[in-house]
Amino acid sequence: MNKQDAKKQFDNMTEEFGIEHSFPFDIAWSFAKYVEIKGGLEKPLSFLPSEYTKEEFRVGIKDVENKMSESERSLKGKELEHFNPLKHSFAKGVYIREVFNPAGELLVTKIHKYSHPFFLLQGEMTILGEDGEKRIKAPHYGITKAGTKRIIYAHTDCIFVTVHATNETDLNKIEEEIVSKDFEDKG
Repeated sequence: MNKQDAKKQFDNMTEEFGIEHSFPFDIAWSFAKYVEIKGGLEKPLSFLPSEYTKEEFRVGIKDVENKMSESERSLKGKELEHFNPLKHSFAKGVYIREVFNPAGELLVTKIHKYSHPFFLLQGEMTILGEDGEKRIKAPHYGITKAGTKRIIYAHTDCIFVTVHATNETDLNKIEEEIVSKDFEDKG
């Protein structure tokens, strides 16, 4: 499907189903093409050259995040919770966070202060980070390194779980404890 037809379909389905996207069409198209061709575009993701430094990636991902959050289609509050329901569980010294990501969702992750395990329990997604792009399929587990921020595209409906060491059970305090405000915040 070419870009013009894809935009028409995107707009029609958006209107028909009353979808409020957290990203504009151009970002979704660029990322989908990047994932599909794996960097075969002349300028994948417009902000990323085929080779990029850690600093270039960080500037680029913040730019994408800012554009997504400024979009009138960006999901926030109750809308975000509706499309990305969360489940919170606690065990001794551990907070477990489960999130549902619907097929076709494009999102930018937060920056975590500490390395932690993650598990993809259902689905298939592509994760683009400072160290490149990786397509994963459930069941899958890995480690998120401290200080990383990623772009994720859900190819299918996904269930994603992260596990964080903490004695807190208050979600606001946990967020303050484990999430960095920016790349310079070392915790």
